[in-house]
Amino acid sequence: MVRLNRVLLLLLLPLASCHWFVVSESLPPEPSPPEQSAPVPPHVDTLVIPGQRVGPVVATTSRAELAEIYGEAALADGSIAMGEGTTEAGTVVTPGPDQQFSVIWQDASQTRPQLIKDFGPAWQTPEGLGVGVPYSEVESALGEFQLYGFAWDYGGTVMLAGSHLERYEGYLLLRLKPADTALDRHPEAYQSMMGDQLFASDNPLLDQLEVAVGEMVVYLEPLP
Repeated sequence: MVRLNRVLLLLLLPLASCHWFVVSESLPPEPSPPEQSAPVPPHVDTLVIPGQRVGPVVATTSRAELAEIYGEAALADGSIAMGEGTTEAGTVVTPGPDQQFSVIWQDASQTRPQLIKDFGPAWQTPEGLGVGVPYSEVESALGEFQLYGFAWDYGGTVMLAGSHLERYEGYLLLRLKPADTALDRHPEAYQSMMGDQLFASDNPLLDQLEVAVGEMVVYLEPLP
């Protein structure tokens, strides 16, 4: 079985069974912001820089600071689904339509984010990647890459190693998902791309399945 990227394994707990990848300690550089006449208000800043920030949220942003940024009414603490029936303590933030995200905390005192997930479609990287983005745009941003087959725990997970966005490896997790209507029309294509194996990004079956980004997970600092 192909050894899995440690980012994938953190998403699916328990951690005790994980095998970790080595992640570079150097953070991806943040692109220069466009010129603007006034700062972007926090509630409309939906730019995601893996390894740097999610809007105004950075690696040291606490629960109390989230409330200062977005207002207590936009926050809801609870158990966040992590996969395989497991949950972690986190905070769901809903600044506005399509702007939801969930913060999983490193500590019980809620002072440092461990990861950020459950993004609404308003959140995108500088390359235009985010939930709901069609496959053609994923290919344009990443170039050639590999992804895991569908219909299992890591189904549709993109491997950034060797792609144009290799610098985000260890900070960004993307999962692709076929369209429901395409599954009905092309069940044989779906069956051909199922399971624990890697497929090339130029596989023609991906076009038949009309895949798009179904999930994005972001880390703001290297994993220990």
